[in-house]
Amino acid sequence: MYGWIGEILPAEAAGSVSTRALEVRSRHAPLCILCRGGRRLCGKAVCPIELKARALISNSGAVMRTELSGSSPPSVFVGRYGYPKVSIGPMVPPVYGDTSVMDVPESWLFESIPSIVNYRYSLVRGTARVEVDAARRGGRLVDSLQELSMGAAPADAEVTFAKPPAGRISIDDNSQPFGPSAPLKQFSISAVKVDHRIEKAFYDGDCLASEALYDLYNSGVEVSKLQRAFSMGVFGVQKNRRLVPTRWSITAVDSILSQRLIDEVKSYETIDKYQVYFWKHQHNTFAAILLPRAWSFEWMEAWFPGTFWNQEGISAAVEGDYEGYGGRKTYPGIGGCYFSCRLGVAEHLKSIRRQAAALVVREIMPEFPLPLGVWFVRENVRAMFRKPHNEFDDLPSALRHLGGLLRVPLGKWISKSTILRDSFLQRRMDEYFKAGGL
Repeated sequence: MYGWIGEILPAEAAGSVSTRALEVRSRHAPLCILCRGGRRLCGKAVCPIELKARALISNSGAVMRTELSGSSPPSVFVGRYGYPKVSIGPMVPPVYGDTSVMDVPESWLFESIPSIVNYRYSLVRGTARVEVDAARRGGRLVDSLQELSMGAAPADAEVTFAKPPAGRISIDDNSQPFGPSAPLKQFSISAVKVDHRIEKAFYDGDCLASEALYDLYNSGVEVSKLQRAFSMGVFGVQKNRRLVPTRWSITAVDSILSQRLIDEVKSYETIDKYQVYFWKHQHNTFAAILLPRAWSFEWMEAWFPGTFWNQEGISAAVEGDYEGYGGRKTYPGIGGCYFSCRLGVAEHLKSIRRQAAALVVREIMPEFPLPLGVWFVRENVRAMFRKPHNEFDDLPSALRHLGGLLRVPLGKWISKSTILRDSFLQRRMDEYFKAGGL
């Protein structure tokens, strides 16, 4: 086996894939070799390397061939390396039928992590390099991928690769599961059933992308489908259309939709009590406190020792980002999950037709095996707001309840949170003026 993967996998699995088919990258290779997936020295419930490798090996029949046919969910991929000349291509599994679940994160929340990883590793990527402005210039491959990106149902596809696809198992910060890939030689699709709502926006070359996205979102098109089409340059003024790397398109759509919702939320009355929400799932804890104030938003994460962002720490590492009523001017350091969470918050506030300041926190336990993508944040935040909540008349009472739900000491959250620090300052000022100050 390539590198040290043979030391990690069970013998029957390690012998089933050629040395060219797998590449493993990890900053903790010595620990992984010592553990070999069985002793759980990293503290995780399952070995992330074994989890990814088993999924890749289960699809090794596709990995070893230069020809592939199957039903794309539908799914496309646009890379970001080399921008503005990027890699694009279809994502196709080696099976026919209803494969839609393989690329619909909205349906994954209650799936097991091995199932989700298997979905991702079942999709084989063909890649070809094009300029991003090919979205408006067209071409055989771009036209086919744009049609596929607008698909409402799985579409049959045939792919020929220049060489057998190779799979990479990357165990690094923010590493997300992606299946094997190879340079694309030929690609054809048939029986594409496009979503006519998206197709209508595609042919409207005068409509701004933000307007098209929000109209489609309000008509019931799933966020993940909008992100897929957005990546292929389907929306916007014709002369400005371009391909958008998949990773960027996910964040862009979350950002655009949440900002449009926030603009509406700002016209509503504020809530009249402090509200606390709570949700636990897959070794992650999500909690939120909504305050009866004008809109502001803060997203904070606590990574416990042994997690991907805090491998060597001795205590939970807490980080976050904030925006006031006027919004953000810079990209949040905490990453695209900020906008995924913001979308879930804005959706909830619009649904209750109220405005609030919102602090959402997440605690990630070391048992959580690997990052799955920002969809995990969005769908968990949505689930949290569907649950019953507790209401309180004052901030101290709400915080005492919140503190009882979390493992990180409440004082640490308060010291890091802009919203909570500002709230305590405002409370002290209100008390001062009520007492006759100035």
